[in-house]
Amino acid sequence: MSLTRRAIWKIERHLHGELTLGGLAAEFNVSPYHLSHAFAETAGRPLTTYLRARRLTQAAEALATGAPDILALALASGYGSHEAFTRAFKARFGLTPEALRRRGSIEGLAIEPPLDLGPVRSESLAPPGLHEAPPQWFVGMVGRFSLGELQAIPALWQRFSQQWQCIEGGVDRVPLGYGGPIDEEGRFEYGCVVQVLPQATTPRGFERRRQPAARYAVFHHTGHVTTLRGSYRAILDEALPSLGLTRAPLACLERHRASFDPATGEGGVDLWIPVDAEPRGSAAGGAPLQRGSVMR
Repeated sequence: MSLTRRAIWKIERHLHGELTLGGLAAEFNVSPYHLSHAFAETAGRPLTTYLRARRLTQAAEALATGAPDILALALASGYGSHEAFTRAFKARFGLTPEALRRRGSIEGLAIEPPLDLGPVRSESLAPPGLHEAPPQWFVGMVGRFSLGELQAIPALWQRFSQQWQCIEGGVDRVPLGYGGPIDEEGRFEYGCVVQVLPQATTPRGFERRRQPAARYAVFHHTGHVTTLRGSYRAILDEALPSLGLTRAPLACLERHRASFDPATGEGGVDLWIPVDAEPRGSAAGGAPLQRGSVMR
């Protein structure tokens, strides 16, 4: 069972138990950061958002059938007071717990059903190489997106492709993608960038980012660029945990291979996933990691 499926299973069977992101991550032998990102990539929303919505949904269902003790529901839903529960409840459903109990129906409310990820889909990923990289600097166009706004990223690439040639001091004249961490609201920073020397200037209309020295697990994505999310899901949800690796809180890099054709989106992309310096456990079978270094 993948990491996200295990988390959903645990949440649904212990919805009113002591569930925290840190506790679940420790149980699954990954970092909270890694679990949060694996869940968000696979389920399309942060784990904490899903847990909160599921608890509020069950509370709404109980109130619609006449549950008398709202404070007990508040505590079971993870809130420390009637007031905090009421604020969260009204923010989600547009009415107070008392009003829903009088109404006696959840029809039309924004309830959160249990997640159904559908059939298991396996991505074909070769074992990654493990590489060390020194600090890196990037200049490009950067935007903030939600997991539901991924269709807007190609438009950012289109704008970037029309202007990026003015960036000077490039280490590599091949543009790359810069994918930042996903926050608790399901939003993240994504940039179309060029790697530059530390002293390179930043032209007007562009932004600059620095990536500290890091260890990366490098996976080869061989499909079309529109299927990148499938590879990210497979990497975070299955591949890294099976190797005892956990994602570090740095940006992922999408380096286009020499064979990549920007006109068609074909040709392959290398996904550089930052990982913690030391594995959390032994690899669960399969080919050994290939170790190397990169001086870009």
